[in-house]
Amino acid sequence: MDGVWITELPAEAPAGRRLAVKDLFDTAGVRTTYGSAVFADHVPEASAPAVTLLEEAGWVDVGKTNLHEFAYGTTSQNLHYGTVPNPVAPGRSAGGSSGGSAAALALGLADGALGTDTGGSIRIPSAWCGTAGFKPTFGLVPIGGVFPLAPSFDHAGPMAVDVAGCVSLMADLVPSLEVRELESLEEVTVAVAWTEQSEPGVRARVEAAAALFPRRRPIELPFAEAIGPAFMREVGDVHRELYDEQAELYGENIRAKVERCIGLGDGEAAEAQRERERYRELVPELLGDADLLVTPTMAMTAPPADTDEPVRRGDYTRFTFPFNALGWPALALPCGLDESGRPVSVQVVGRAGDDALVLGAGLALERALAA
Repeated sequence: MDGVWITELPAEAPAGRRLAVKDLFDTAGVRTTYGSAVFADHVPEASAPAVTLLEEAGWVDVGKTNLHEFAYGTTSQNLHYGTVPNPVAPGRSAGGSSGGSAAALALGLADGALGTDTGGSIRIPSAWCGTAGFKPTFGLVPIGGVFPLAPSFDHAGPMAVDVAGCVSLMADLVPSLEVRELESLEEVTVAVAWTEQSEPGVRARVEAAAALFPRRRPIELPFAEAIGPAFMREVGDVHRELYDEQAELYGENIRAKVERCIGLGDGEAAEAQRERERYRELVPELLGDADLLVTPTMAMTAPPADTDEPVRRGDYTRFTFPFNALGWPALALPCGLDESGRPVSVQVVGRAGDDALVLGAGLALERALAA
């Protein structure tokens, strides 16, 4: 489908093992553009380790999926390869930057997908396309062979039509991870945040999902906007030389963002890094004895496809970026539809290293939502 696929691979996939690969991951012998005209003819010699792990486990690549250029965007409005359409909400954004992966899943073109997440890029498209996506603990899934956006915020992870699919992919990406579904949602205590800062339809569905946890309490949790310049400094460092050489090939919708990152001052970046350290100390204190955190994945359902991404970017990453700053595991899963029939998503978050607990609770919540 135009806007979803970058390259289709002529492979026969066994049932349940069709893999869509975000075109930010290197694939040996297959064109890998990173969503940019800069790398329009780039064909890697080796595949990214995450791709190799899944291939060795029996997954078969059926296509490279489109994305926001260089993964620097939340809508997958790609000026080189087409804007990714939203299969479940026509005329609305599919989200980004892993928009092609979520759209391929929603269309039934794949059984599982690989995405990356630096500020929400797995969870945003999963939320808006009505699929599931998991951002693991920082470093748990190998990120080698993936074009970086902001290296200390970058995560690789699985996307699927449901949480069970994400668990299946994680079993092959991290064989040592042992996930078990909770027998009851009473087994965990959850803190609940940010529902009141969401659109009414989102708030209603997420609060209904949170209510399925008998042991829950609300908390006041700050956002992470002050950490943004630390992210920007890393983006600037990644692109500084490349942009100097190839600026004319960058899409207009990311050019200004990249220029701001390259021009960021040292003092602003250093203060943001200090804010990051303070945030890493504060959030565990606020969680207290709660095992998990439950929030909306997004404050809103999918916006119009022509949304002004640079203007709205902060709104779209507000609920997702904090967990990139922390490096904590975060799962997005569908929890119903809003009054307009668009998917709503709930986010389940754990502390660093609690990936199995997050996924186990996600399986139990998914089952409870379907009851």
